[in-house]
Amino acid sequence: MRAWAELLRVSALFTVPGDALAGAAALGVRPGRRTALAVGASLCLYEAGMALNDWADREEDARDRPHRPIPSGRISPRAALAAAGALTAAGLALASRAGRPALAVSAALAATVWAYDLKLKHTVAGPAAMGAARALDLVLGAVATGPVAGPSVRAALPSAAILGAHTAAVTTVSRREAEGGSTAAPLAALAATVALGAVTARRTWPTPSPQSPDGLHALSSIAGRAENALGGAHGAEHALGAGHGAGNALGGREAESSLRGGDAFRGGDEAAIQARPAIEDTSGRKPGRRRDGPHLPAGTGPSTRLVTAALTAAYVATAAKPLLHAVLNPSPPLTQRAVGGGIRAMIPLQGALAARGGAVGVGLGVMGLVPIARALARKVSPT
Repeated sequence: MRAWAELLRVSALFTVPGDALAGAAALGVRPGRRTALAVGASLCLYEAGMALNDWADREEDARDRPHRPIPSGRISPRAALAAAGALTAAGLALASRAGRPALAVSAALAATVWAYDLKLKHTVAGPAAMGAARALDLVLGAVATGPVAGPSVRAALPSAAILGAHTAAVTTVSRREAEGGSTAAPLAALAATVALGAVTARRTWPTPSPQSPDGLHALSSIAGRAENALGGAHGAEHALGAGHGAGNALGGREAESSLRGGDAFRGGDEAAIQARPAIEDTSGRKPGRRRDGPHLPAGTGPSTRLVTAALTAAYVATAAKPLLHAVLNPSPPLTQRAVGGGIRAMIPLQGALAARGGAVGVGLGVMGLVPIARALARKVSPT
C-alpha cells in the first residue's frame, strides 16, 4: 500500500479539488453535484498522470531515484501503466456524467497529461504543457458547473491563466531538482510568484451570471483580458528557459512562467452583473444558484477583498520562501523543497481565486486541505 501511495504521490492529491471549485467560483454560482463529478474526474486524471509519469521515467529513476516504487521492484511497470489507463478511463467516465462539455474538456486534459508524460516532458514545451493541464482542470470545474459551456469557459479564463502560469513556473524548477545547480529557474519562479500574487490580490473582477445578457457581454470583455495575460505568461516561458530539466506529470513536478499581464485585469466592467431574464438554456440542466444578492455583486464586498488578500499572502509565503532558499543555495535538497512548496502553494492560490470570485466560504474551505497535505507530505514526498 505504501508503494502505491508513493507512486501516486497522495500528499499532492489535495492540491486538486480546488481547481474545479475555483472554476465554479468564476461563474458566480455555488458548486453542486456536477462540480463534485468534476472534482472526481480531476482526481482520477491527476493520479493517472502520476502513475504514467513513473512508468515513463522508470529508466531515469533507476539511475537518479532507485528508491522509487518501480525501479525498487515494489510495483511492476505493467501494473503502473495499467493503473494509469484505468484511472484515465474512470476520470473520463465521471466527467461524462457532468455533461458533454465536461467530457470534452476532460478528454483534452487527459490528452495533455499523456502527451506531457510520454513526449513533451523533456522538451521546451514541457512547462507550457503542464501549465495547460492545470488550466484545463480549472476550466473543467467551470463547464461542469455552468449551464452554458462557452460563457463558462470565458469566465474561467483569467483564473485558469493565473493557475497555469504558477504551474509552469514550478515545473521549470522541478527540471533541475535531481541535480540542482541552477539559480535562474528558482529566481524566475520567485518573480512569477510575486507577480501572480499581485495580479490575484489587486482587485476582484465582477462575476456575471452566464445566463444574463449583460453577463455575456462582460464575460467577453474578461476573456479578452485573459488572452492578454496568457500571452504574457507564454512570453515569460522564454525568460525562464535557463531552467530546463526533467519534471513530473499533472501536479507532480510542476511548471514555469511569470505572468506579465497585470494590467490586463485592470479597468472597467464594474457594470451590471445583476441577473436579468435568463437566456434560453438548451442544456437541460438547472442553473446554479447565484451567491450575490441584489445589492452586492459577487467579488466586490469588503469580506471578499479581505479574504482574497489573506489567501493570496498565504500563497506567496508558501511558494516564495523555499524558492528564495533555492536561489541562495541551489542544491538538490533545497530545489526539491522549492518544488514541494510550489505544489503546496496551489491550495492557497486556488482558495484566493475562489474567494475573489465571491465564494469566500469555498476559498476558506479549500484552505482546510493545507494541514492534511502538509501532514501527508512528511510521510510521502509530493515530488
